[in-house]
Amino acid sequence: MTEKDMQTLFSKHVKKYPLSTSEVYELKICKGTSLPFDALQEHQIKALVEAEDSGLFHKITDPPIFYGGQMRFNVPRPFDCMYLINVPAFVVLWFYKPRKPKIFIKIPIKSFLKCKEEAERKSITEQMALEIGTEILIKA
Repeated sequence: MTEKDMQTLFSKHVKKYPLSTSEVYELKICKGTSLPFDALQEHQIKALVEAEDSGLFHKITDPPIFYGGQMRFNVPRPFDCMYLINVPAFVVLWFYKPRKPKIFIKIPIKSFLKCKEEAERKSITEQMALEIGTEILIKA
C-alpha cells in the first residue's frame, strides 16, 4: 500500500459519503508503529493553516501540452485556481496493517500541531492520533 492507494480509498469514501461542508486534507500513511511529525512538511502545514484561517490561494497546475500528438492520461482540470478561507483543515493518518480493517484517523490541523509541540517524542503513535482525531472506517 502507498499514499496513492490511500488517496484512492479516501476519495471513494468521500464521494460515497459526501460532507455538508468543504474540508481540506493532507493524507499520510504509516506502515510502522508511529509516524514522524516531520512527515507533514512545513509547506503542507502552512497551506492547511492558511486554508483554515487567513486564506489560501492555489493555482492548479496545467498538464503539459505535446504538439503533434494526442494528450492521453491527463485528467481535465475542473478550473484554474481557488481561494480557500475558513475551511476546516485536517491531517488524515492511516496506520496500515495488512489484512485488517482500513481505519483512517482524521485530525484537525491545530490539534496535530499542538500534539507535536507537547509530545515528548518526535513521532505520533496510533493511540496518540486516536486521542485527538476521529476514526473513519473505509469500506472498500
